[in-house]
Amino acid sequence: MKSIPPLEHQQFIETVGLSFELVGLPRMAGRILGWLLISNPPHQSPSELADVLQASKGSISTMTRLLMQLGLIERTSLPGQRRDYFRLKPNAWAELTTQRITQIKTFRELAEQGLKLIDSQTPELRQRLEEMHDIHAFFEQELPLMMERWEQRQSNGLKVTTVNERVRLN
Repeated sequence: MKSIPPLEHQQFIETVGLSFELVGLPRMAGRILGWLLISNPPHQSPSELADVLQASKGSISTMTRLLMQLGLIERTSLPGQRRDYFRLKPNAWAELTTQRITQIKTFRELAEQGLKLIDSQTPELRQRLEEMHDIHAFFEQELPLMMERWEQRQSNGLKVTTVNERVRLN
């Protein structure tokens, strides 16, 4: 049985959970991810997750399946042990972005279909679909280029600094 994490860790876990809710995902999935982001060791069994998060094993099972489907975590095992563990999937964030590029392409294609349906309509009626098309076409073009730059930075061992970090360093 694990001890309850320190208050700062609990607050982080809850903030990740709330952030998941803001984008339409279950809070518990976010809480699991939040713990896997900061847990030591980085792999956690379903029982450990249930203990730390004070959640039912059924909820942990359902939400870990969701997180695996999203490509954020993976099931793993340790040599000589029969139980399964979960951990953050390597390159999870890059894979998630690649999935988003596919979603963006789908929305651009939907906008194109809609525009064909109302081809002869007035510009006012077309505006909604044109906006949908244009923003998704833009991101469909730009995100792969950003991913290439990200991969180059990673392979060169370069770290990204935020605006706040740059201000602190100066």
